[in-house]
Amino acid sequence: MKIFWLSLLLAKCLPTSAATYNQDVAPILERHCVQCHRDGDVGPFPLDSYATASKHARQIALAAKTRFMPPWKPVAPSVLFHRDRRLSAVEISTLNVWANTGAMLGTQRLVKAIGATSVQNADLTWRMTSPYEVLSEGQDQYRCFVIPTANPQVRYIDSFEFLPGNRRIVHHALMFFDLSGAARKLDAESDGPGYPCFGSPGFLPVSSLGGWSPGNGRLKMPSGTAIRAPQFADLVIQVHYHPTGKPESDQSAVAVSFASQAPAKKLLDIPLTSKAIDIPAGQAHFKVYDSFELPVDVTLWQIIPHAHFVAREVRAWTTSPTGLRKTILTITDWDFNWQDIYQLKAPLRLKQGTILEMEILYDNSAKNPRNPNQPPKRVLWGPGTADEMAGVHWNITVDDEARDLEDLTHSLWGKMMRSIRQR
Repeated sequence: MKIFWLSLLLAKCLPTSAATYNQDVAPILERHCVQCHRDGDVGPFPLDSYATASKHARQIALAAKTRFMPPWKPVAPSVLFHRDRRLSAVEISTLNVWANTGAMLGTQRLVKAIGATSVQNADLTWRMTSPYEVLSEGQDQYRCFVIPTANPQVRYIDSFEFLPGNRRIVHHALMFFDLSGAARKLDAESDGPGYPCFGSPGFLPVSSLGGWSPGNGRLKMPSGTAIRAPQFADLVIQVHYHPTGKPESDQSAVAVSFASQAPAKKLLDIPLTSKAIDIPAGQAHFKVYDSFELPVDVTLWQIIPHAHFVAREVRAWTTSPTGLRKTILTITDWDFNWQDIYQLKAPLRLKQGTILEMEILYDNSAKNPRNPNQPPKRVLWGPGTADEMAGVHWNITVDDEARDLEDLTHSLWGKMMRSIRQR
């Protein structure tokens, strides 16, 4: 009986004979698609008008039905995250009916203005002072660019967005604050804009905005936290470029918004990583694993996985002191182009003695459609596009920083030293 009533209710919600752009489809596209599919953004074609969307009606319906778009990689079992982009069954059915009944326009409606971009909402945008030219051929480049912030006082960033100037060549970026003047010196000693900076940016950062990879958008910091932007600090952006076969130019930027007051807590990073990556050509099932036992109680706010093209699955979970396992993140179709920072809808309290664990599976066979090498080649750990990496970053806060921070830092340092000795 329950199934009957559920089916009846669902049938009433689904469009039965027709759907129109104005009444049914435009609201779906505005909620899920237009943010990327508009002029000047990452989408390959705009979907912000009837003229453009109707041309792609069947393509939209197929992408929705197969869940190829909008991109959202976590699958069950995973915790609930903010910014879940998945379409509902009703929305998928609506797009399918619209495509199959002639992609009709419908009667005119009051057009809802599309929300302003992060740049328009930002308090400030820090941009590379001049474009950087990337040659058509050669090795991947790691280049650091110094941007004076001119902060008259300490500020606290509660949201930011990295804005790649040329998405064709920007592989990823890291962002640091420098007070030492070392980055300016390195910049002055190097030819052209910026300076080469493989690995370290060449100084000890006083704070960091973290990183950007394809798929990331505007990041709002967890409640009660923010990132410290020191007075008169330089923002240093480390950009990883890969050539495309023709000359390219990039002038990336960072749009930031400031908190009205200092944060109550520091957002801390617990990195689970592995450099034990040596994948033979043709190996379709290669795994790496890492773990860390919490020395203090923490609250988990967000989780950030990272790997390259050969990776296929990412799993992250916790094991409680009593042996209870809880899945945090499951991705079974990893795609380098759609990485994200996954913020938990409900922050998760984790007790001292809980073990954080991660596992990443790689497929270096010809059957992996994202394998950059056809035929496959041996793949090692490394920062290059055709190399591989393994990382799951757990962003947490501790209850009492004066009491707990030293214990956590000591344990993380010990983990790092053990890893170095093993290598």
